[in-house]
Amino acid sequence: MLQQMRAKAAYIWIVIAVAFVGAYLFVDTSGLLGLGPITTSTTVASVDGRDILYTQWVDASSQMAQQQEQQQGRGLTLDERRQVEDQAFNEMVSSILLENEYERRGIRVTDAEIVEMARYNPPPQFQQLPDLQTDGRFDAAKYQRFLASPAARQQGILVNLENYYRSEIPKQKLFSQIAGDVYISDTRLWTIYKDTHDSATVSYLSFKPVPTKEQKTAVTDAEISAYYNAHKKDFERAGSATLSIVLIPRRPTAADTAETLAKTKALRDEIAKGAKFEDVAKRESDDTSSGAKGGDLGRSVKGAYVKAFDDAIFSLPIGTMSQPVKTEFGFHIVRVDKRTADTAYAHHLLKLVKQGDSAATKTDRLADQLATQAAGSIVASAFDTTAKAIGLLISRITVTEGQAAEYLGRQVPSASAWAFSGVAVGESSDLFDDEAAYYLVRLDSIRDGGAQNLAVVKDEVRDLVARQKALDAVIPKAQAMAKEAAGSTLEAAATTAGRPIEKDGPFARSTPVAAFGFVSEVSGAAFTLTVGAVSEPVRTEDAVFVIRVDKRVSADTAKWSMQKSTQRLQVTNSMRDQKVRIYLDNLRKAAKIVDKRKELNAAQRRQAI
Repeated sequence: MLQQMRAKAAYIWIVIAVAFVGAYLFVDTSGLLGLGPITTSTTVASVDGRDILYTQWVDASSQMAQQQEQQQGRGLTLDERRQVEDQAFNEMVSSILLENEYERRGIRVTDAEIVEMARYNPPPQFQQLPDLQTDGRFDAAKYQRFLASPAARQQGILVNLENYYRSEIPKQKLFSQIAGDVYISDTRLWTIYKDTHDSATVSYLSFKPVPTKEQKTAVTDAEISAYYNAHKKDFERAGSATLSIVLIPRRPTAADTAETLAKTKALRDEIAKGAKFEDVAKRESDDTSSGAKGGDLGRSVKGAYVKAFDDAIFSLPIGTMSQPVKTEFGFHIVRVDKRTADTAYAHHLLKLVKQGDSAATKTDRLADQLATQAAGSIVASAFDTTAKAIGLLISRITVTEGQAAEYLGRQVPSASAWAFSGVAVGESSDLFDDEAAYYLVRLDSIRDGGAQNLAVVKDEVRDLVARQKALDAVIPKAQAMAKEAAGSTLEAAATTAGRPIEKDGPFARSTPVAAFGFVSEVSGAAFTLTVGAVSEPVRTEDAVFVIRVDKRVSADTAKWSMQKSTQRLQVTNSMRDQKVRIYLDNLRKAAKIVDKRKELNAAQRRQAI
């Protein structure tokens, strides 16, 4: 079998050639080509002394981007490309770390192991292929026939399987060495069960002081420094930037909606009169992903789509075609081909509601003017001058590195990734767009992420220290009320103090309780106090509580015993996964990783200006 795999290795060179062309296009469209002395030996990072070449990273990013674009049927935004680049980078770093660990532990893979796994343990993506399923379930016999077919050899599938298992088998061996010894005792299982099934109901008095101006003023620089030094990790922040933004809406009118509905009905009539659904979908559907496949949605799971669309798929008689179904995306024509209780195979045709031609022409002219006069400008005033001339409102937004920008309740494509790509303050972006609008942004200010200097967060630290002082100040009052309640009742103490009694529960040990700061000391006290007893003051991060346990219900041992075997399997798998994640996290923390992506991109942008 391996000889067959290797005999078709030439096919892989076609894939590599395609990937190389894709990598070129990726660099070119990302604005990275020709902006600096990038060569085949330029390194983008090193991991424990092993280099990752810039071209390798770009190639991996390009392949991932192409896959996503094919799946989504559209080009990626800069935000999405940034996510792809990060994913590719992290996978390359992890690959080197794992290879180093395989070498250290002597983990090897034999040809026999690869053949065995390829034959009897297909990759998850193969199990999801409709052609390898029977009645919605993976069919091992079909898979075996496929492996033995000429198509599997001619398409290079066998080579790809070999490469896949050369990567996966050592990973499985390593993970088995790391977490194979995990065992959960009955005592531990019972404790975990109790944490989610014991419950408590409490009454409480709360003290949530707000620091006064005097308390804030009284905080000394020494106290601020001491608090900052003890909590430095709490002041790590993602990068942030302030942007000026203008938009030109591409908002369709009621007439546009009516026109789209009429068009959808006409297409339905065409199909009803004998046209093939698949042919019409290929020609007319605005869902380019399924449209290219004749509208085929593949296997759909109940609840995976918006309600109106999901209802149509799971209520239409099989083999029939729906009337136009309106969703937030537009109008759909749906045909259900096959269905079980929770899965369905269907085709659909989508018509998006878009601006009419005359309105779209006017919008596009404005967008062209904005792009010509301001987009890409390094002169800050060009943004303001052009916006004023066109009559656009300038607004300001704050964006966080790694998160999409938002404006007026909608995501602004590409703006965040652009802001953190090394552009200079005062520079304007290219023109971005989505189905709702055209956007232009200008970078007004930027703050690097990571640990923040004390000078940057001094006011924040002052407020935190003042809050602790305010909590200190209410402790004596809380102690007095707890003492009075212990000698009488919580209600009597509350009446004397003129404070309301609040209640919460029932809640479990592991249940987040918003009133107590989610998982907190108060939740712990609720399961240690005697029922009816009043606690001493319980201090949390921003409040002090005096509580009384009104009721507590213990978990049922009989019910626990009935589900114990299932629980053991779930907890064992969860703890194994956790042990592997912790191990891999520690590998990464211990590694010496030099990441030059941001510097390379920033340097190239500076050279381009």
